[in-house]
Amino acid sequence: MSTVLDKRPAAQQPKKPARRRLTLAEWMLVIAGLLVLVSAVRLITGAHGITSVGQTSAALRLAVPIGLAGLGGLWAERAGVINIGLEGMLILGTWFGAWAGVQWGPWTGVVMGIVGGALGGLLHAIATVSFGVNHIVSGVAINILAVGATRYLSSFTFAEMESGTSKQSPPIEPIGQITVPGLSDAMATLNAKHWFVVSDVAGLVGGLVTNLSLLTIVAVAMIPLSRWVLWNTGFGLRLRSCGENPIAAESLGVNVYKYKYIAVMISGGFAGMGGAFLAEVASNIYLEGQTGGRGYIGLAAMIFGNWMPGGLALGAGLFGYTDSLNLRGGGQNVHALLLLLAILLVLATAWAIYRKKYLTGAVAAACGLVLFVWYSSVDEVPSQFVSAAPYVATLLVLAMSAQRLRMPKANGHAYRKGEGK
Repeated sequence: MSTVLDKRPAAQQPKKPARRRLTLAEWMLVIAGLLVLVSAVRLITGAHGITSVGQTSAALRLAVPIGLAGLGGLWAERAGVINIGLEGMLILGTWFGAWAGVQWGPWTGVVMGIVGGALGGLLHAIATVSFGVNHIVSGVAINILAVGATRYLSSFTFAEMESGTSKQSPPIEPIGQITVPGLSDAMATLNAKHWFVVSDVAGLVGGLVTNLSLLTIVAVAMIPLSRWVLWNTGFGLRLRSCGENPIAAESLGVNVYKYKYIAVMISGGFAGMGGAFLAEVASNIYLEGQTGGRGYIGLAAMIFGNWMPGGLALGAGLFGYTDSLNLRGGGQNVHALLLLLAILLVLATAWAIYRKKYLTGAVAAACGLVLFVWYSSVDEVPSQFVSAAPYVATLLVLAMSAQRLRMPKANGHAYRKGEGK
């Protein structure tokens, strides 16, 4: 019977059942279970900083530029253009944002940061869409060009300003922050009591309502806005069709070139906003090399999120959280994270066995055992691993999620107008 089925045309072969998506209620149960687990680990290890108000605030601040870079990558790749140049567009955003921010104020700096990133996107679109340059080659060239261009521009702009150098701008006026009165103090008080679950929830909420930058609010709002535009408007449908099947889109009257250009320039604009955030919120100066590879991490967050805004936000939050461990608690907090990861791998092992994926279960069990032995044998992890923790976490998450990824079908493919005729 199986032999007969194998010889049938693809359209007649039985389809694999689609993976059922979790409902909102099921997602809430997963989040609640994870919160209980984190709270238990906090009490066992005594690392109360892992869910403190300051930890949440720092994680959000570090996640925003990564999320914006990833959102830029999502826009470009949904239109079929791979954007490895996100790092360079972030760099352009930091320089343009700081240059304008020093002279005309922080919000002008944000606008100019977006413009700087969009210019990088325009160059990438010209190379890939109009001239058919390999997307990876073009993206790498944008990254190299951005480093050289900003270094050259800094040499006769910032270097001639008071308190500036060829590698650093003068201080930029800070963007305003908001704190919800009453609620912020109440959450800080609850968090300090170290109660099971209650204090952890208070720490998470407190970090979201204390000293929150206005630009952070704008950046976070871009995630649901992008989701609505790309999946609930005719414009978004036409743009996504260019990344799935540009020939079919052209046959229906879609100007594929135009939508690719728009998508890649929007992509650069989001990355530029992330760069302006780094220069004006994460710090109050432009500093050469301050992007620290966040464009590449944003790309990894986008892949982890399966080219969807919500998943992208989770990926950016994961990296921002692990990166913030460097700033608060360091080795003690990462030591607690080892125990948390070991428990999660035990749960992953049980789930793999339940689904009869024994090899996956064996790998997860072995990794969990290694982490648990490491946790048991030391009281605090070395500072070198603390610095590497964000990158290790990113690689582990990508490795665990690789089997369920589905990129746009025409992503990275060369396209020429009139191919379908």
